[in-house]
Amino acid sequence: MLVRSWNLFHGNTLPPRRRAYLREMVELVTADRPDVVCLQEVPAWALTRVGAWADMHVVPALARHASLGPLPIPAELGRALTAPHHGVIRSAFAGQGNAVLVARERRVVAHAELPLPAPEPRVAQRVDLDGLVVVNVHFSNPPRGDNELAAVLEWVGDAGPLVIAGDFNTTPRLDGFTGTLPGIDQVLVRGADANARVWPTEERELGELVLSDHAPVEAEF
Repeated sequence: MLVRSWNLFHGNTLPPRRRAYLREMVELVTADRPDVVCLQEVPAWALTRVGAWADMHVVPALARHASLGPLPIPAELGRALTAPHHGVIRSAFAGQGNAVLVARERRVVAHAELPLPAPEPRVAQRVDLDGLVVVNVHFSNPPRGDNELAAVLEWVGDAGPLVIAGDFNTTPRLDGFTGTLPGIDQVLVRGADANARVWPTEERELGELVLSDHAPVEAEF
């Protein structure tokens, strides 16, 4: 089983430029047909499209609606307002969420969401597959993120085998989980021994561009 995670940075490069490369990122991170990919910082308009780009099942979770100031707007309008310069505007209008991509040959048995109270709305996703529970997270910075992690652990209880993947905004130390990596992006596994790695920079290059300000991370078990 290969589970991967990537914070897409709204499709931006490092450093951000005028254009975004969201579809290229999704196609890159799914090119070798992983079993599951957890994505964070996906613009609201793209949440239902990433599955088609990857040719995988998609379970989307909206954390923040597209908006113009306090007013909600259609996701496509948020996209249009961002288009003049993705690197400057980023998620100001487009909103964002998480998405879990699942290989076509695997069956999604159930899924659920847990809203995480934060100054910037966030959401955790639970996707139940045959024989595996996957949780996709994007936590706030500590100490608030520590409370969000505790809420997620209580939410999933003793479910297992269990994967918690995503952007932790800290390096977590969790008893009973394998696969902890240096850095804030993790694919943590409970109930199996995991071999985890961070993609080196050259694996997320597109020509002279470096995609996202995060590297994909993965665990095989």
